Amino acid sequence: MASILSVSGSPSPSSRTARLLRHLDDRLRLHGHDVTPLDARTLPAEALLGADFRHPAITAATALFEQADGVVIGTPVYKAAYSGLLKSLLDLLPQYALTGKTVFPLATGGSTAHVLAIDYALRPVLSSMGALHIVPGWFTLDRDITVDDDGATVVAPGAAEALGQVTDQFSAALAGTTARLVPTG
Repeated sequence: MASILSVSGSPSPSSRTARLLRHLDDRLRLHGHDVTPLDARTLPAEALLGADFRHPAITAATALFEQADGVVIGTPVYKAAYSGLLKSLLDLLPQYALTGKTVFPLATGGSTAHVLAIDYALRPVLSSMGALHIVPGWFTLDRDITVDDDGATVVAPGAAEALGQVTDQFSAALAGTTARLVPTG
């Protein structure tokens, strides 16, 4: 199937956003996709904040974007916008780093007051980077993402069902996109 890059823009080591992404990564692997996780918080701060395009970690992250057929972009919402860490990473990528890619924007936050951050803050940036197709994004409340006694991520039933549906739609859109991009004959 397709190669997917799953990007967490959360600066927190105990991030609900990252947990949710890794949960979705498993679902996408069940669809047959090859999923590569990227936690932006693991990239060197001095390279991100100093706009060091040539830093080996930044060039490696850029290569991951280039190799992916699809990208899941996850971010916590802070003050009605995506994280500054994600912004720093996106700013270091080539202008059209998402050209030809299917993109699934995902956000987490403490209140439904932030739900529009996907469409009004994140989607325009993804579009300006040349994304071929941006599927409908999804917002999940922090309280709907928990950890069980075994350390596994648990998504509240209502949220899990809806999130599963949009993830499956992303998978289907990605499958259709990669089929159109494969040369025939």
